Amino acid sequence: MDEEDARRADIARMGCPSLGEHTRLEVVIEESYEFKSTVDKLIKKTNLALVVGSSSWREQFVSAVTVSAAGDDDEDESGEERLPSCFDYIMHFLTVFWKVLFAFVPPTEYWSGWACFLVSISLIGVLTAVTGDLASHFGCTVGLKDSVTAVVFVALGTSVPDTFASKVAAVQDQYADASIGNVTGSNAVNVFLGIGVAWTIAAVYWASKGKPFLVKPGTLAFSVTLFTIFAFVSIGVLMYRRRPSIGGELGGPRTAKALTMVFFLLVWLTYILLASLEAYCQVKGF
Repeated sequence: MDEEDARRADIARMGCPSLGEHTRLEVVIEESYEFKSTVDKLIKKTNLALVVGSSSWREQFVSAVTVSAAGDDDEDESGEERLPSCFDYIMHFLTVFWKVLFAFVPPTEYWSGWACFLVSISLIGVLTAVTGDLASHFGCTVGLKDSVTAVVFVALGTSVPDTFASKVAAVQDQYADASIGNVTGSNAVNVFLGIGVAWTIAAVYWASKGKPFLVKPGTLAFSVTLFTIFAFVSIGVLMYRRRPSIGGELGGPRTAKALTMVFFLLVWLTYILLASLEAYCQVKGF
């Protein structure tokens, strides 16, 4: 081997692994408190998402009378527990009656959730009846017809829970199908179950008395026709919003979302205006 080959061999050996001056390596793993806090919050949210409701009446009443900070996170950016604000105290005292009332609903662990479901449905039915009577008395006090109070106050009061449910579904669901399906499903229950069951009971009752069960149409034909037209218009807007260029049914650019919201709000106000004008014979109905 000549000198050139020996130099090449030395260079080649320099690339091989070999022990250097330091023959031992010490690895120290330190805990990242910021990362641990993030993981703890994610695990907490996951556990809360898996557990719906409460396990005892005591827990429900304690939660009903306790003032908690508004928002999804119970802790602020520094990791400390967030204290309720003045607005949280005001909202708590305004809603504490309803919180305590619904705390009487059985926990979800009883009868595999059936006790909670049956009692909740019963309370919703009672509150809906009370809302209808209050709206009727309010309309009588201020001089509004029952048909006007029905399409404005009763419909608004009974649809606000569906609105919040649709909002939660739109935020948590990957698509908008759950929120839109909630709206159509609630209206289907109102029409097919609410009216169907009530009218069936009334028909059986009057048949037992030997009399026919008659319901005066009033402004129902005009109101339903107007609602159907606006419903098809709204469906057309939703179908158009599915175009990829806009960005999705409930998503997309801020301008498209704002315009859609304003349009749907105007459709609702137009429906109320025309239905009210027809009830007071300012618009000819059929």
